[in-house]
Amino acid sequence: MKINQIFSIFSSLAACTIIMLYSCKPKSPATVSTGDAASKVYVAPGQYDEFYNFISGGFNGQMSVVGLPSGRGFKILPVFSVHPENGYGYTEESKPMLMTSHGFVPWDDLHHIALSTTRGEHDGRWAFGNANNTPRVARVDLGTFKTVEILEIPNSGGNHSSPFITENTEYFVASSRFSVPIGEDNQRDVPINTYKENFKGTVSFIKVAPEGDMSIAFQLVTPGVNFDLARAGKGPSHGWFFFSCYNTEQAYSLLEVNASQRDKDFIMAVNWKKAEELIAQGKGKKVKARYAHNKHDEHTHMATSTILEEVLQLDPKELEGIVYFIPCPKSPHGCDVDPSGEYIVGSGKLAAMIPVFSFTKLMQAIQNKDFEGEYDGLPVVRYESALHGVVEKPGLGPLHTEFDGRGNAYTSFFVSSEIVKWDIKTLQVLDRVPTYYSVGHLMIPGGPTAKPHGKYVVGYNKITKDRYLPTGPELCHTAQLYDISGDKMKLLLDFPTIGEPHYAEAIPAALLKDKSVKFYKIEENKHPYAVKSEKDSRVERKGNQIHVYMTSIRSHFGPDNIEGVRVGDEVYFHVTNLEQDWDVPHGFAIKGANTAELLIMPGETQTLKWVPNRVGVFPFYCTDFCSALHQEMQGYLRVSPANSNIPLKFTLDK
Repeated sequence: MKINQIFSIFSSLAACTIIMLYSCKPKSPATVSTGDAASKVYVAPGQYDEFYNFISGGFNGQMSVVGLPSGRGFKILPVFSVHPENGYGYTEESKPMLMTSHGFVPWDDLHHIALSTTRGEHDGRWAFGNANNTPRVARVDLGTFKTVEILEIPNSGGNHSSPFITENTEYFVASSRFSVPIGEDNQRDVPINTYKENFKGTVSFIKVAPEGDMSIAFQLVTPGVNFDLARAGKGPSHGWFFFSCYNTEQAYSLLEVNASQRDKDFIMAVNWKKAEELIAQGKGKKVKARYAHNKHDEHTHMATSTILEEVLQLDPKELEGIVYFIPCPKSPHGCDVDPSGEYIVGSGKLAAMIPVFSFTKLMQAIQNKDFEGEYDGLPVVRYESALHGVVEKPGLGPLHTEFDGRGNAYTSFFVSSEIVKWDIKTLQVLDRVPTYYSVGHLMIPGGPTAKPHGKYVVGYNKITKDRYLPTGPELCHTAQLYDISGDKMKLLLDFPTIGEPHYAEAIPAALLKDKSVKFYKIEENKHPYAVKSEKDSRVERKGNQIHVYMTSIRSHFGPDNIEGVRVGDEVYFHVTNLEQDWDVPHGFAIKGANTAELLIMPGETQTLKWVPNRVGVFPFYCTDFCSALHQEMQGYLRVSPANSNIPLKFTLDK
C-alpha cells in the first residue's frame, strides 16, 4: 500500500510538472539582452558593489560574503566549521568557539541567516546564523566580520527553524526540526515507536542584549511536530511570531509518505508578548539542561566556553493565550510576513496554491474563539476565518516568499523551477521567470524587513546541470540575479556560491563599508601572551611547555632562530602582529604541524600549539603575502632528543 502511495504521489507531481512546464513558464529564457544584462551588473575597477550579500553555506558550515550586483565573492566567514585558511577552530584562542555539551564539534550545517534590525530595518550590527545538526546559533560582528558568540540550544533535535528575528532584535528564535524526547536521561531513553506519547518540539526565544550578548530567555514546549521556517510579526503584528510546521501526523518512519497524509498542516502563531507577561508573573519552570555558551573577546582576542545548567520552560497547554494553530496546505516550508505586518504567507510544498492569512482576521478569530478544534490540547483557528485569500495556480512546489516593498511578493517554486511575482492584496499573478534549476530560497535586499530595497531578487538554486563547466559528479552551486525594478523580472547574472546555499540576506554597502575595522590598536591588545615590542620577544620553558612570545612585522619574525626544544615538548607560538596598517595580516606555519596555519590581523595575537615528535631542524615561515621580501620572512626551530640537555636559546640576527 505504501509503495502504491509513493508511486501515486510521484505520478501526480510528474503530471503537474509537465502541465506547469507547458502552460505556465515563459517560452524563452532570453528575458533580457546580453549587453543590457552585462551593463547592469558591471562594477568598474575601483568601484564598489551596492550591496553586501551574506549567504549561508549549508553543509559547508560557514557564511560567505558576496557583492551585488557583481556576484563577486569577498570572504568566507568561518562560523561552525574549522577553517584552515585563517586557523579558526585550530588556534588556541578560537577552539573554545566550537565547544558544545558533546565536546569539540568542528562542523555544522548552516541554513539560515538573519541580519540585526532596528524599527524593522537593517542596522548593520550583526549577522546571526543557525547550526542545524548540533543545535547552535551564532552571532557575527559586522564590524570585524568575525564570529564572536555561539550559543548551544538544549532540548532540540535539530535547529532548522532559526535564527529568525524580531523587528528590534529583542529576540530571535531557534525551533526544533526534529522533535525528540526531552528531560532527564530516563525520560529520553524511550522506544521510537512511542513518538506520539514522548516526543516534543521546542521553540527557544534567544534574548539579544544591547551589546549583543545572547541568552535563552525561555523555551516553549510544543507538540511533537517538525518546524521548518519562521518570521516575526512587525508593525501591527509586532509581539507575534509565525512558524511553519509539518508532520502533524507525528510520523517517525518514511516521512515522504507518512508525513504527507493530511490535506493541511499548520502555521503556528506565538504571542511572545503574552509569554513575557506570564514570566513576569512567575509562570514557567526552570529545568536542568546542559549547553555551552561560547564568547570571543575582542580585547584579549581569546574565546571562552562556559557550560550552563538550566533553562526556563513554558508549556502552552498549561498557559493559555500563547500558541494558536492555523491550518495551512500542505507540508508548508515558507512562512513569511509582508513589510506591513498584516499578511502571513504560507507555502505548502505539496500544494498548487499559496494561502495568505490576515493578521487582523486572525486576531478577530482568536478574540471570538472561532476555532475548529484542538491539536494536542492547543486551539486550531478556523482556516477560512484567518484567510485573506489564495493565490490560485501560481506554480508547483512553492517554498519561500520575499517582498519588494511596492506591494508585490515573489515566491520560489522548486518543482517548476521558477520565480513568480504576485500582488499581495489582489493575489493576482503578475509575472514569472524560469530559474536554472530547482530554486530553493529567494533573497531581496531588505526583503524580510519593513522597508525592502526592491531592486533585485536572487534565486539560490539546488541544481545547475548544464550552466557551468563540469567538475566531476558534483556541479557547483549557483545563484541567479534578476532585475525587479520594472514590471517584468529580467535575468541579469549567474554566479557560483559555496555549497550548499540556503537562505541569504543583503544589506546596503553604505551601512557597513565605513564601519569596517581597519586594524586592532596594539595598545588595546589585552592578550595575556601579547608582545607589543620586538625587544620583548622571547622564549620561556615551563616544565615541558615552551612558550614563544613572537612578533611579526614586514618582513621578519622575532625571534627567528630557536634551539633547546625537545621531542614531546608542547610548543606554543604566541604571535603578535605589530603592524598598524589596514590589510597587512601575517601568517605563521611550521613544518609538521597537524593543525593549521595562523593568520594574524594587524595588532592581534594568535597562538599555535605544536608538539614535535622527531628530532630535526624545522623551518617556519609567513604564509600570507606581506611585502616584496615575504619569501625572506622565515626562521628555524631546532628539536633535540627528549633526554638532551641542549640549553634553550633564541636569536634575532646576532
